[in-house]
Amino acid sequence: MTRTLVLLAHPTLPESRINSALVEGIRDLPGVTVHDLYAAYPDFRIDVEREQELLRTHDRVVLQFPFYWYSAPPLLKKWLDDVLEYGFAYGSTGNALHGKTLTVTATVGGAEELYRPGGLNRFPVRDLLLPFDATAHLTGMSYQPPFLVHGTRTVSGELLADHVRRYRALVTGVVEGQLAAAA
Repeated sequence: MTRTLVLLAHPTLPESRINSALVEGIRDLPGVTVHDLYAAYPDFRIDVEREQELLRTHDRVVLQFPFYWYSAPPLLKKWLDDVLEYGFAYGSTGNALHGKTLTVTATVGGAEELYRPGGLNRFPVRDLLLPFDATAHLTGMSYQPPFLVHGTRTVSGELLADHVRRYRALVTGVVEGQLAAAA
């Protein structure tokens, strides 16, 4: 069975209706490990060996986070800096992640039309996430299209249920070794 590691990085998860619903929608899936970084490391002291072992024992990695200032929350950035170190994730002997896949799941407060050429934020979120694509490439991982939820402050209950269903299908597709369509 393919094993999927969902690295959840939300500093105030109980206050996030969207991220909470997404993660609750996948917790029961076989072969899926949900790892809440802010719950595990409230002091930002990351157990690098533990995190590297989690990566070794999973085939696919999903980074789930709220989109913060065109990037990821600070603990996820620190996690990337500390865990994906030379000799483990890249470099002449750093091949631990080769052949795995990486998918970004990001929730965005602004509507999609704000993230386009001529829009307030000038670039699509997919373009702003390109450093994750570069990270996947450097570490020998296959970067999958991101799963994005825009306009989180105005998502209706019906639309949220649809996002959860699609996220579950994405992660289920990953678990079964098939890539489901992403948003």
